Amino acid sequence: MSKFLELPQAIESYVKNGDLIAMEGFTHLIPFAAGHEIIRQKVKDLTAVRLTPDLIYDQMIGAGCIKKLIFSWGGNPGVGSLHRFRDAYQNGWPNKIEIEEHTHAGLTNRYVAGASGIGFAVLKGYSGSDLVDHTKNVSEVKSPFSDEVLTAVAAINPDVTILHAQQADKAGNVMMWGITGVAKEAVFAASKVIVTVEEVVEKFSPKFSSIIIPSNLIDAISVVPNGAWPSYASDFYERDNNQYIAWDEISKERENFSKWLDDEIYSKSATGKK
Repeated sequence: MSKFLELPQAIESYVKNGDLIAMEGFTHLIPFAAGHEIIRQKVKDLTAVRLTPDLIYDQMIGAGCIKKLIFSWGGNPGVGSLHRFRDAYQNGWPNKIEIEEHTHAGLTNRYVAGASGIGFAVLKGYSGSDLVDHTKNVSEVKSPFSDEVLTAVAAINPDVTILHAQQADKAGNVMMWGITGVAKEAVFAASKVIVTVEEVVEKFSPKFSSIIIPSNLIDAISVVPNGAWPSYASDFYERDNNQYIAWDEISKERENFSKWLDDEIYSKSATGKK
């Protein structure tokens, strides 16, 4: 059953060195505040999985938290490259990272297999790419019912899944709406779940395109208004495009990035928008 904890306590209690973590949120409801708290606590040697490792994982990679990245697309959306990701992979700064690249469909099916308690999932995917030849946990299999060749992907089960959502109720259930991506699959696949939320309400009101995560699947809820900034949270705030543009310059050189870490992360407490 879920417990309401301050974010530093939730991260300290459930995120450990060497964990496999998933921090999901597809353009929307990205758990930035939780990622920044992981950086503050200097958690190391994480294997980090995420469909789109945009700024949040670029920041964590630059801070030395991540040793391996499992992903299906990497970049600063609408801007360009992830400079800290590139520097770590190509030059080993601040540490060398390993990568494992998938398609969106393939990585989603890895979550689905993990959530379903089976060892792998089968799909029609990866066609026209060389990912099958160069990516771990992907293999071609022959259908037992025909001569069709399919793609199998191994299940993934995070030690911890971390999400941001709009609301929790006082009973410890969580409601999110809008673009929910693979949130529910990442929750069901995980051993532990932390959710940061914008607010706590007495009861939920029906919302279009919403999901409810029951309290028995959640270990910790932290109330962190603006906890997804600079991404957006439907009905609460819009995406701060200026921050995504600014990140390109902040992250391009190690010196500028290190100053950002000192000024914006290590010197500040666990909050959302500054």
